[in-house]
Amino acid sequence: MIKKLFAAMVLMAFMAPAWAHMCPALMADIDEALQNEEIVAQLSEDELERVNELRAQGEQYHNDGDHGQSEEVLNEAKGILGV
Repeated sequence: MIKKLFAAMVLMAFMAPAWAHMCPALMADIDEALQNEEIVAQLSEDELERVNELRAQGEQYHNDGDHGQSEEVLNEAKGILGV
């Protein structure tokens, strides 16, 4: 029982940094969508501006080490883009 608990704790310790690195993948998804003329054409000017603001905020949060907040705003941007 103790061995299984220890193994689970070790596994979680190695997985935690992987979760913190979702931000670059989300930013790449947004950047790719912004290069797609069909996706951009469906957005209003306000939506496009908001996506760019959220993308910049997400990168800043990531650089500051606040990965949870970064993922939240980047996912909001992805939602606007529909990706």
